[in-house]
Amino acid sequence: MKRASFKTKLIAGLVVAASTSVYADSELNIYSSRHYDTDERLYTDFEEKTGIKINRIEGNADELITRMVSEGDNSPADILLTVDTSRLERAKDAGVLQAIDSDVLESKIPAYLQDDENQWFGFSQRARILFYDKNDVQDPPQSYEELADPKYKGQICIRSSSNVYTQTITAALIGHLGEEAVSDWAKGVVANFARDPQGGDTDQLRGIVSGECDIAMSNTYYFGRALRKDVSGVSDSVDMIGWVFPNQNSYGSHMNLSGGGVAAHAPNKENAIKFLEYLASESAQEYFSAGNDEYPAVPGVGLSPSVAQLGLFKPDDLDAATIADNVPAAQKLLNESGWK
Repeated sequence: MKRASFKTKLIAGLVVAASTSVYADSELNIYSSRHYDTDERLYTDFEEKTGIKINRIEGNADELITRMVSEGDNSPADILLTVDTSRLERAKDAGVLQAIDSDVLESKIPAYLQDDENQWFGFSQRARILFYDKNDVQDPPQSYEELADPKYKGQICIRSSSNVYTQTITAALIGHLGEEAVSDWAKGVVANFARDPQGGDTDQLRGIVSGECDIAMSNTYYFGRALRKDVSGVSDSVDMIGWVFPNQNSYGSHMNLSGGGVAAHAPNKENAIKFLEYLASESAQEYFSAGNDEYPAVPGVGLSPSVAQLGLFKPDDLDAATIADNVPAAQKLLNESGWK
């Protein structure tokens, strides 16, 4: 069955908001930019455990934030979920999130994976690492910086500068190296492109299989998914693909963070906090790994076989809020570098 379009859900949500000004204690209204069918398990488990009915509207994070701003005090949103911290920080700056007090979240979510003012928290992670053709690349880059090495000229496939994953890895590098060094890095990477940036992370992996490129950057969960089930153009050729967790001798591999926060005018604030606390529970954290091949945000939670197969590594623990703050500078220097 095809999922309803964002426009359809938007209209439905407006009808609900217009038809009542009082929201039942047993409801929770979630605005989400996570578009994974496996998340249905998270929602149904929460409903079964609590008796709280979830109403959900999905869409692009920027569209959802804009909608929350326009709805103002009358917004029915209780929670905003996004797949990256830059959008959570944007929501905070727009005034559509609120600070909350939760001993559960404070004790379970590491400080560097949450907002300093408790307006948002991370719940799952994806390492952004390097993949390569084992047949053609004998000396793969061991760091993000090495992607700019001229010896890799014509070999690299990567996503566009408008993609949030490109922006956040660049923002993280600014946090470690400074803007001037990262500006030079971006220009060097552009000079090594095998093709103009195009497609999603799976398309970068397919580029290795097709021979169009020898080295690609992708989030781990795209490859983990290909290990766990059939992904067209990747799963049949996983044996030819090697991977490197970059910067293991320095600051560690960059982690993209998916998270959420309580809406500023949440009509069901207590239910919203309960849901965020549920996302930090062991059962929910295990499902982020088993259902979507992600890394849990809560330390000590077990990994699914597809994720564990990638091996142990040192993650970058640069504060997520710092990365989000650096995104505008990252976008500017990416544009100046000629990164399409």
